Amino acid sequence: MLFPTTIVGSFPQPDWLIDRQKLAGRFPPRVRAKELWRVAPPYLEEAWNDATLLAIRAQEAAGLDIVSDGEIRRESYSNRFATALDGVDLDNPGTGLDRSGHPNPVPRITGKIRRRHAVEVEDMLFLRRHTDRKTKITVPGPFTMLQQAQNDFYASEEEAAMDYAAAVNAEIRDLFAAGADVVQIDEPYMQARPEKARQYGLAALNRALDGITGTTAVHICFGYAAIIHERPTGYSFLPELAQCGCKQVSIETAQSHLDCSVLQQLEGKQVMVGCIDLSDMAIESPAVIADRVRRALPYVAKERVILAPDCGMKYLPREVAQGKLRAMVEAAQILRKEYA
Repeated sequence: MLFPTTIVGSFPQPDWLIDRQKLAGRFPPRVRAKELWRVAPPYLEEAWNDATLLAIRAQEAAGLDIVSDGEIRRESYSNRFATALDGVDLDNPGTGLDRSGHPNPVPRITGKIRRRHAVEVEDMLFLRRHTDRKTKITVPGPFTMLQQAQNDFYASEEEAAMDYAAAVNAEIRDLFAAGADVVQIDEPYMQARPEKARQYGLAALNRALDGITGTTAVHICFGYAAIIHERPTGYSFLPELAQCGCKQVSIETAQSHLDCSVLQQLEGKQVMVGCIDLSDMAIESPAVIADRVRRALPYVAKERVILAPDCGMKYLPREVAQGKLRAMVEAAQILRKEYA
């Protein structure tokens, strides 16, 4: 199929599940933020299941070809996995600068980073049980997790990144065994800190992919639209991903008005073209979304293009998110007729 449609990862969580006003009024949590949940702990698992089912059905109703669990059980895209690892002291967090330049509590590394158990496998099994469509699940990348931590143990950041990568690699293997069609690694900090990404981030990403044969993606963006408002028109780190083992690269073009000529340097990769502007509460027309995708087509073969939002949708109202996804699916139908 030409122009398959998917979500980057997150779908908005219901107001009855999480305090969305509190969530939007702070920087994305790097340590656990259990105070955000509105449901009492004895009932939280059932509430997560119910809300995840709503997210799956919303994506199906919009017509997406590849659906995710919506990251409903997470306070942020990265903290659930990063705080489940051995080697971090959660009772005495450190401090790190967010990509906005503001300090944020972060996991403090006090020992060797190891994955002690699978973190997202039950999420994947739940998703697989409740949809017959292709599935995708996301994991935070090793480089990004290290940038969101305070290193009080390792002699070098490179060594720490490789241990994070080993933990991600083990998780990805289990996620494919649990039925994932696509596993996406989220590495937004490669854009935020390109020099370190060149120094060791790409090597860590490839270590996370070592021996993996399933379809993998890497997502790189300029940050949540609700948090980071200014966008450059070009990536500081993107052509380098041609050297990574991921089969797909997820980028944003809508809010940033990206110069899409850079995409010709990702030869051989499928490209998830971010074509929904998450900074705008208005639901774009299918024609507008199709035009955004057409901007990429001189540089990426149509057979390698996937339609997706710019980034995760968790900060949008649910009705806006679903409307935008529905419009994106209609845009894909327009493009299929045009380019068939």
